Amino acid sequence: IMSKATVKKILMSMPKEEIIGMVLEMYDARKEAKEYLEFYANPDEDGKLEEYKKIITEEFYPSRGRQEPKTRFSVCRKAVSDYKKLKPSPDKLADLMLCYVENACQFTYDYGDMWEQYYTSVENNFEKTMAFIAKNNMLEHFKPRLRQCMEWASPCGWGFADTIGDIYYEYFPEDD
Repeated sequence: IMSKATVKKILMSMPKEEIIGMVLEMYDARKEAKEYLEFYANPDEDGKLEEYKKIITEEFYPSRGRQEPKTRFSVCRKAVSDYKKLKPSPDKLADLMLCYVENACQFTYDYGDMWEQYYTSVENNFEKTMAFIAKNNMLEHFKPRLRQCMEWASPCGWGFADTIGDIYYEYFPEDD
């Protein structure tokens, strides 16, 4: 594995035309590189945010016909991770992270009790989302949506409601 410094040294020694050629090859060869370069050239944060929100929402509430929800957390995590790689502003990233938790909490509210691993995953993501939002001083901005997650969790079993409540009140002790 090459270090970043080595890659930089190689790039510095290459003629500009060769670098352009290599970047265009990457653009054609890798979907991630293409997406990154397109976003870099034309950073449409809102458009990309909506694209990734749709990926997450489709896992819980599919729009196509009578298709069953898949609730694949791996797909949701990848959507958040891929969006994060584009280096969006913290409020847009927080919005997407929260979209994931909202869908998961609303889903268990709408469809009843889930399995233990489902709840553990949602709790971990709620914790991660709250920490990110707090670190970026956006708690008040996202408070209504965070509170809604707690309300959706409230009728659920497996200690889910308690855990989501504990995480929420850790950041909003005045509401307890």
